[in-house]
Amino acid sequence: MIKKLLNSITLLLLFSFTAVNAEELKQIGKYKDWQTMVLVEPTGTVCFAQSSPVLQAPKSNKRDARLFVTFRPGEKITDEISASPGYEFNQNNSVTATSGKNKIKFDIVQQGFAWIADNKIEKKMVNVMKKGSRIMITGYNQKGSQTIDHYSLLGFTKAYNAAKTACS
Repeated sequence: MIKKLLNSITLLLLFSFTAVNAEELKQIGKYKDWQTMVLVEPTGTVCFAQSSPVLQAPKSNKRDARLFVTFRPGEKITDEISASPGYEFNQNNSVTATSGKNKIKFDIVQQGFAWIADNKIEKKMVNVMKKGSRIMITGYNQKGSQTIDHYSLLGFTKAYNAAKTACS
């Protein structure tokens, strides 16, 4: 779990400094509402599919939210799902993903990220995402206010497959 936290914080920091790391972080595909990225680090290659919300509530909050599915072959990590709402989550409230009748709780909430601890549940969520058209990530900020990020799943399967292939 700590390894997931540190790796995701690394990703967050890299997004903050993309100009500096332009040679290391490359977009290898754009598939409708999803992108596939490859990051070459000293510890190995990281590949991920990512998307930004198509709708956010409340509308007044301007946030840089993202949803990721990550592969780290050097660490034998596959299908790692993480969500970043663009703020620090309130750890006293749960973070959930909902698509159709499927609702999955994120087990780990640290700073600006949430993860699912069980890889079997991550794989289940990937399958839900492949079949669905939209997924909502619901979380709470430090003041306890609820936010909901709606992600389109158009292009998810292609972006996911490209990330998986790039890190095979």
